[in-house]
Amino acid sequence: MTPDDFALLAGILKERSGLSIGPEKTYLLESRLNPVAKKNNIANLDELVAQVRLKRSEPLLHDITEAMTTNESFFFRDAKPFETFENAILPNLLADRAAKKSLRIWSAACSTGQEAYSLAMILREMAPKLAGWRIEIVGTDISQEVLEKAKVGIYSQFEVQRGLPVKYLMKYFTQVNELWQIDSAIRAMVSYKEFNLLKDLKSLGTFDIIFCRNVLIYFDQPTKAQVLAAMSGILAKDGCLFMGAAETVLGISDVFQPVPGQRGVYGMATAAPATPKLNSLQSVAG
Repeated sequence: MTPDDFALLAGILKERSGLSIGPEKTYLLESRLNPVAKKNNIANLDELVAQVRLKRSEPLLHDITEAMTTNESFFFRDAKPFETFENAILPNLLADRAAKKSLRIWSAACSTGQEAYSLAMILREMAPKLAGWRIEIVGTDISQEVLEKAKVGIYSQFEVQRGLPVKYLMKYFTQVNELWQIDSAIRAMVSYKEFNLLKDLKSLGTFDIIFCRNVLIYFDQPTKAQVLAAMSGILAKDGCLFMGAAETVLGISDVFQPVPGQRGVYGMATAAPATPKLNSLQSVAG
């Protein structure tokens, strides 16, 4: 792949998804786009690039974007954020919302649904406390292909072995031949929607908690700042944003501030009262 070919495809990805890749990722581009060429009956990558230059066919551009933005996910990834969510953040949010009994959570770039379903299982375990509550978990991704898998909720043995506690596997999954399907009650707790993080987030509504983990690392600094600013506009004042352990808002955006003692968790920086309160069990999560 020539530098010009790479620049063309990288520019398309940046424009359509926010994904920013450098020349050192040429191998990744080639490995992921070879199947796209085959799917579209295109002889090779050179011919694929030629067709992009000639036509800019929307179906082909969609396939290229989908191939490059599909990332792996697994249940209870990194464990710590889910412990923090359950033990340090959630109790106070529930107490503060006891009157309206409503909680909305967004799993951004949810891929095949493991993150959203991990949150749903935690909340399902709290069912007696949440009787009468309206709990909504929204999972979004730019890839329709991964969303279809998420909706069905069927995973391989390998996928359910990655981070999923055995007690949850036994309680919330049914084995279907060599695969496992998550319980219909858990699936019903999550709604999935195709959505691009570069679009107007206000159409999604307001959320109490946003999980946007290991996503912004693929964006350049201006795009990160743009997305964070947009997220601040749809996050409740006392809500919180979960990011990946290797991610930070520091030096990128001043709309969020770190929640003390909780790595990768951020609250609104507008005023002190807006910072999420921590439950007394924060030491358990931390």
